[in-house]
Amino acid sequence: MIIPCLNEESNLKELIPYLMEYGEGLISEIIVADGGSEDNSLAIAGSLGAQTILSTVCNRANQLNLGSKYARGSILYFVHADTRPNKKFAKVILESIEKGKQVGCFRYKFDSDSSLLKVNSWFTRFNGPFAGGGDQTLFIKKSFFDSLEGFNESYCIMEDFELVRRIRQKSDFHVLPQEITVSARKYSSTNWVKVQLANLMAFSLFLLKVKPASIKSLYLNLLNQKK
Repeated sequence: MIIPCLNEESNLKELIPYLMEYGEGLISEIIVADGGSEDNSLAIAGSLGAQTILSTVCNRANQLNLGSKYARGSILYFVHADTRPNKKFAKVILESIEKGKQVGCFRYKFDSDSSLLKVNSWFTRFNGPFAGGGDQTLFIKKSFFDSLEGFNESYCIMEDFELVRRIRQKSDFHVLPQEITVSARKYSSTNWVKVQLANLMAFSLFLLKVKPASIKSLYLNLLNQKK
């Protein structure tokens, strides 16, 4: 299990014990790949039993690839720090792999009662072009991930969709019916319409093969976030 991290100490305090409790003894390791946190993320992750790795590049694709290089297990599971997998996640993933589903993700719901976000999450059940975003988490056989040469590190944004696009060229991609829970914090810090427009803009530019750095700059400017 690999968690990319940047200043996520509060989430790691919850996520790592959660994964250990509900991993049902099936998790061989939890790797936190840090991009240069200025808080206590690394110290907290280590104290909770996770293996910590510091990436020299603050880029999620680089961090995830670095974590995969240290992974010893035959199945990789990439999870964002503000995500809480289904309590049966480990068993479900293992059963899916045993049934021949070598790669896939979960549908999700938000940790919010917002009706608009319930609409958003409803669409994550479909295995269409928008499936496979990082918030849905990703499980994949390590041998298959290695054959794809991992995430494309030139993507500082949309690295998840770029990988899934290559996955679909070589394998079936699966969206499992179980729900995981993702944070609504991005919506809480701005508004639903602005985030939707930013997401649509980023995905459209990705399909048009615009340079990732340009997509990221426009995305952050639209959300009034720092780089």
